Amino acid sequence: MALLRSYVSGRWHTPTAEGTPLRDAVTGEEIARVSSAGVDMAAALEHGRRVGGPALRELTFHQRGALLKALASYLREHRDELYALSARSGATRADSLIDVDGGIGVLFGYAGKAKRELPNDRVYVEGAVEPLGRGGTFAGQHVGTPLRGVSVQINAFNFPVWGPLEKFAPAFVAGVPSLIKPASPTAYLTEKLVELMLASGLLPEGSVQLVCGSAGDLLDHLTEQDLVGFTGSASTAAHLRTHPAVVRSSVRFNAEADSLNCSVLGPDATPGTPEFDLFVEQLVTEMTVKAGQKCTAIRRALVPSNLLDAVAEAASARLAEVVVGNPANESVRMGALAGLEQREEVRRSLKALLEAGSAVHGDPARVDVVDADPERGAFLSPVLLKADPDRAQPHEVEAFGPVSTLLPYDGVEGAVALAARGRGSLVGSIVSHDADFVREVVLGVAPWHGRLLVLDRDDAGESTGHGSPLPALVHGGPGRAGGGEELGGIRGVLHHLQRTAVQGSPRALTAITGRWVAGAERTASDVHPFRKSLAQLKIGDSVTAGPRVVTLADIEHFASFTGDTFYAHTDEEAAAANPFFGGRVAHGYLVVSFAAGLFVSPEPGPVLANYGLENLRFLTPTFPGDELTVTLTAKQITPREDQDYGEVRWDADVVNQKGESVAKYDVLTLVAKN
Repeated sequence: MALLRSYVSGRWHTPTAEGTPLRDAVTGEEIARVSSAGVDMAAALEHGRRVGGPALRELTFHQRGALLKALASYLREHRDELYALSARSGATRADSLIDVDGGIGVLFGYAGKAKRELPNDRVYVEGAVEPLGRGGTFAGQHVGTPLRGVSVQINAFNFPVWGPLEKFAPAFVAGVPSLIKPASPTAYLTEKLVELMLASGLLPEGSVQLVCGSAGDLLDHLTEQDLVGFTGSASTAAHLRTHPAVVRSSVRFNAEADSLNCSVLGPDATPGTPEFDLFVEQLVTEMTVKAGQKCTAIRRALVPSNLLDAVAEAASARLAEVVVGNPANESVRMGALAGLEQREEVRRSLKALLEAGSAVHGDPARVDVVDADPERGAFLSPVLLKADPDRAQPHEVEAFGPVSTLLPYDGVEGAVALAARGRGSLVGSIVSHDADFVREVVLGVAPWHGRLLVLDRDDAGESTGHGSPLPALVHGGPGRAGGGEELGGIRGVLHHLQRTAVQGSPRALTAITGRWVAGAERTASDVHPFRKSLAQLKIGDSVTAGPRVVTLADIEHFASFTGDTFYAHTDEEAAAANPFFGGRVAHGYLVVSFAAGLFVSPEPGPVLANYGLENLRFLTPTFPGDELTVTLTAKQITPREDQDYGEVRWDADVVNQKGESVAKYDVLTLVAKN
């Protein structure tokens, strides 16, 4: 029988022990054995720190993002190999799409965010420069740099592809290597995933490692530069969070734990409304996708008391249509649980839940299956319960399978109170077309939730559903849900960076951040900066142009030409009464237009386009007779990896004859590399 391998310290390692059997969730046959015997955990971590980290830190955020995109494309070409193994975990083709394609989608998502939202640099600059002295010679800037450790991820069995990739992607973009420790029941699928990742030839050595089997003494060797990302039970999360090495070194620990997620049906969503049907459809979907083995599944369905029977009847009718069995059969909608042990665990939880209510659909002890042996395979009927909301069990016991409980509520306050009894959830949903009800519930339950979906007839066509995390949004939740945030767009990347407040002179800050800081040297030359290619342009290159006198005729012409006849520009008496002006003033956009006319080099050249302004502020009114001078300084230069041009951010400062800043803003241009 095959022994699952680990990939550590630059090589594949076959365990030195017989290992624990892993079985096909559908047939019960042994398909592999798993053990981490013989893995030197300390050496693996050191390999990541010594080899993987330096290789990643040599790359910019954009370069890492480009590799991530290429890796996603490679995995997409080989996903059939992952689908084949995924079926052995009891997953249907639709389940596999969520896990496999969802994980690949996370890679694409982070690749795009790296390109759009991060600099083509090795240092992340956060926020604006903070002036720390009156003279402008002392300032502060927050910067983010990659931690010099390893991102250790300990994953759950239910998403053996998406789970590793959703943690790997932000760490990789940040420049931090990963060590993946999958849950044993489905580790054979994660082994194949890592094998494909390495076979792509895209990843620097040491940027990803794999340990199949027990974590052993892995956590004993953590340092203050390492991170741990955990997905699993709340009890295990609590145990790992208090590991001596984690506590001693203040290791960054992020947990996504089981949670008793709820969905709230609004009182307006009566039978016959689109929202009623959406609620029932979503409930049944969340119960049956991945056989309910999702940490985001709906465990508690909160329903107005007067609609409880109608929902129970409608949901039961839809559940009766669900075909359970071998995922290879095209008629099967729900496959098996991950294994027989998992099925028994769900049955034990169901026993506790039944103490607080009764089943309105399904039998925990019996299930009709297609093309499979119901005893050898880990099959379970979808079970919908109805329970007393005042009892503790529905709010404390999670049956991690195709199980959900209907709970009646009265009034908004009642719904909010029941939702809060879950003590923290990854995701909740509100299904209603009543905007006032939605607002009250969202604001009431938000403190207990990492994510909330509002589902109604307006967004149903595009909604990704209650349980679908997206790489652009926070995934994770407070309290019982782990208290952390996985994914979350650029937040996920920043989790792997150390934020440092750097204090110094504008010159020093410019050198450190690669961005020109006001007060640092400017470089003026006989060659206009717009005549320089990206290869020639340097931070601090500048041009000063002007002055230009603003006349009353200019203001009146601009008002007539644009149609902007706001009284401050056209009515002397009204403008004089305005406490900000005291007389007619020039349009702010006239000032910006005149500034462009002053600094632009009009001939064809390296500057290809002006694609925007940012941070525009009008600071001092411009009156007829004022003289405007503008200084334009190259502030940030960002080559695009896959184009023959890059982006240049220019600092624009328009001043009047008194030296007062009239307007400040950033000009964004696209400039040819050569």
